Amino acid sequence: MSVHSQIKRRTVPELMACKGGQKLVSLTAYIAPIARQLDPYMDMILVGDSTAMVGYAMDDTLSITVEQMTAHARAVVRSTSHACVVVDMPFGSYQESPEQAFRNAAYMLAHSGASAVKMEGGEALAETTRFLVERGVPVLSHVGLMPQYVNTMGGFKAQGMSDTAAQRIYNDALAHQSAGAFAVVLEGVAEALGRRLTEDLRIPTIGIGASPACDGQILVTEDILGLGDGHIPRFAKTFADAGAVIRGAAAAYADSVRNGSFPGLENCFGVKRNAE
Repeated sequence: MSVHSQIKRRTVPELMACKGGQKLVSLTAYIAPIARQLDPYMDMILVGDSTAMVGYAMDDTLSITVEQMTAHARAVVRSTSHACVVVDMPFGSYQESPEQAFRNAAYMLAHSGASAVKMEGGEALAETTRFLVERGVPVLSHVGLMPQYVNTMGGFKAQGMSDTAAQRIYNDALAHQSAGAFAVVLEGVAEALGRRLTEDLRIPTIGIGASPACDGQILVTEDILGLGDGHIPRFAKTFADAGAVIRGAAAAYADSVRNGSFPGLENCFGVKRNAE
């Protein structure tokens, strides 16, 4: 009989069970040092394709690859033990067909250890969600403002501001729920729509620029730490100025090197220390 180690990490069913209860807390991470610090406080860590912009200084999220996302997810999984780790499927890795989506999702989960994938897309992608879930791949859906659709949306603009647009997004979310998504990210949507979806859906809603009523919230970690490019989205908030700490440390290091106070002999090898 095989012996299974006790699972300590938060699971997809546990996240689903939070619907209507304690708020789900989530942030993004794509490198081990950040993920390690976030882990004790998060229900979910998303290895988001925002990595393209905050990690690689790309103009959008469209160019990052399956291999890059998998490598970042692997680093996050290896450096955490509590949060459920979800990885974004990058642009072009799932839209062609459900079969393409499954191949890439299976590769990403198998090679990273992440627990689920996130996919952007409306009702047209619901069958892809169903195809993955039926084959053992948990899916976090993402509707509303979808960064991978930046070219068709004409930029990063709030969505669902008219009755017609709001109903379309509402239908998108319901379709993914019916297809088996375990939760849905609502990004950049009208507050009333975010509230209505949270009330009507049986699965958790995770807001980012949606509504305080959502079952959980997610932000880009660099935004809450003041490590972005200076532009903070309306829906985000800077909770600490980590940039100031980093600049201060870098300046102190530079001064120490230039004035000769670092390194000292205590930082070197093969040096006999004076007897105490």
